[in-house]
Amino acid sequence: MDIRVLRYFLAVAREKNITRAAKSLHITQPSLSKQLMDLEENLGKQLLIRGKREITLTEDGLLLKKRAEEIIDLVEKTEQEISTDENEIIGHLYLGGNTTPTVLNAISQLNQKYPDIQFHFYSGDAIEIGEKIDHGTLDFAIMLEPIDNTQYDFLSLPDTTQWGILMDKTDPLAINQVITNKIIKQLPLILHQRIGLQQNIAHWAETDLDKLHIVATYNILHGDPIYLIQHHLGYYLTTRDLLGPTLDEHLCFIPLSPQIKEHYALVWKKHTPFNKIAQLFLKQIKTSH
Repeated sequence: MDIRVLRYFLAVAREKNITRAAKSLHITQPSLSKQLMDLEENLGKQLLIRGKREITLTEDGLLLKKRAEEIIDLVEKTEQEISTDENEIIGHLYLGGNTTPTVLNAISQLNQKYPDIQFHFYSGDAIEIGEKIDHGTLDFAIMLEPIDNTQYDFLSLPDTTQWGILMDKTDPLAINQVITNKIIKQLPLILHQRIGLQQNIAHWAETDLDKLHIVATYNILHGDPIYLIQHHLGYYLTTRDLLGPTLDEHLCFIPLSPQIKEHYALVWKKHTPFNKIAQLFLKQIKTSH
């Protein structure tokens, strides 16, 4: 599969219009249309739905878009690494997940020593980040333990989380200073979808996972919590660091007691040959540890 054609396909997916995509690529519209038809024919799949107003992607088209982005990211990353002079400390570091104080400190120290290093941050859920680690488009991920040590190597970080319940300020439970495991067992819960984290919560609550009243799960927090909470779906069990520095004025965060101590870890794919920048970063993390 030609990288150039994948770039053409992504341009059409982005612009949702052949004419605009052709203009952005500086090629003719007929040439672009033919390349896309050839791509569909070669794959034996319809990738595009050519509507009157705009072009949309089929399910196969959405899958190709995701994979094409990963392929092109990896190609560009590889080109950057190989084209760098062996004696130069210049390049790119790709990190995914939640940046912790230890990681930010290491980045700051590395930036002071080697100002020509560029840092790229990717936010996403554990599954997305894991896929990017697997495919080589991320050098490292910062994830909550437990980590699957059959697939990944990792370094435990000193950074920990504060678990608690996010709830409406008008909720009767909002008067509590802390939420105990006795209270948790009585609540409809909205939990993170990672089974390892769910099992840790169940262990803390001194019960079996299937005995917790889980009404919904989430993978990453955006604007959803307030709507789910205000519609009384359940109580959001999450970590304080995922909620940002300030909360919505209608919400409050009540910590768990006894507190669950979970560490973040710096994660990378097993048997990965590190480039020079990744080696320097890992060394800096260990120094800052």
